[in-house]
Amino acid sequence: MTGEGYWVELYRDRQRLGGGFLVRPRFVLTALHCLRGLTALDADLNIVLPDGSSVAGHVCRQDKDADLALIKISAEFKGSLPMPGLARGGDRWRGPYRPAKNEVELSGHISSGAVQYLCEGGASIEALQLTPDQRLGDYSGYSGGPVEGLAPDRTPAVVGILLEQAPDRADASRSANVLFAATMNEVMGRFDVFDAAHLIDVLRPDGTEQAEKPARQEHAAKDPSADAPSLRSQTDRVESVLDIFQQLSSLKVLAPSLVAELRYRALKHIIDEDPDGGAA
Repeated sequence: MTGEGYWVELYRDRQRLGGGFLVRPRFVLTALHCLRGLTALDADLNIVLPDGSSVAGHVCRQDKDADLALIKISAEFKGSLPMPGLARGGDRWRGPYRPAKNEVELSGHISSGAVQYLCEGGASIEALQLTPDQRLGDYSGYSGGPVEGLAPDRTPAVVGILLEQAPDRADASRSANVLFAATMNEVMGRFDVFDAAHLIDVLRPDGTEQAEKPARQEHAAKDPSADAPSLRSQTDRVESVLDIFQQLSSLKVLAPSLVAELRYRALKHIIDEDPDGGAA
């Protein structure tokens, strides 16, 4: 697999297990069932990155009930990271991950957004009900891939992770042309991977944050008590926003799906307002 992107291939030795996608520079999200029983938290994997390079990884977090797993990779990914977003019923979607070069790229419409769904793992999760344009019959190789929401009035974002295909109620031996994806809001509630540092990285696409890291680390080595005030100030603002929206969600003042979209807009405003982190 080569080219730009943020989705990856998962291998154990030479056996291909399935797909996943990067949610942090060193963390990959996938469907737990893609790992085919490799559920030990130290299970070793080979991860093929978007540029075709291979890095080692290991399972570091899992939620068996929700069929989700996080993999930590040995080297930091330097490409663009996805931004989690909100999807609504009627939106278009695409699945950029393909299990092989001769497989089609999935697309379709979101027939239901943010519904409660009892997944095969046993948990009731917030999920998207998807109707694909491509009638393949069997979509199993696409599990673990990202679902990107496409709406003319909103910034493209990753809105879910593909997990399951619904069975055909008229014939249990067949599957229906209906897919279910856990929402990124569900993922964020189960794994704390979208913290302030991640959101600053993805909202500052020019790489300013990454470029400043070596200089800050070198300065810290010379003077452990020193810190970058501008970055700390901006990070504090981001953390405050995250805390506020988390409280609103916990108190059920706002629906979790609305909180995800409002949080994105607020943090984007902070970054746009001060793109250099407050540097003079």
